[in-house]
Amino acid sequence: MSFQAYIDNIKAKTSKTPGDFKKLAEQKGFLKNGQLKEGIKAGQIIAWLKEDFDLGHGHSMAIYATFKGREE
Repeated sequence: MSFQAYIDNIKAKTSKTPGDFKKLAEQKGFLKNGQLKEGIKAGQIIAWLKEDFDLGHGHSMAIYATFKGREE
């Protein structure tokens, strides 16, 4: 599955874009000024996305990749 396919599936499932997830991650304290805060690990993001949005590992990693700077 391509990166864009992951993003498209996430949007279909949650109605949220990577930008929406970035805003939510800032509210949760994972990001500051659009950048991952020091010490935040992928596992923390994966756990949050699984718990709050029922996303699997691969889909959560796609969102994490956008937090690390990967473009949509």
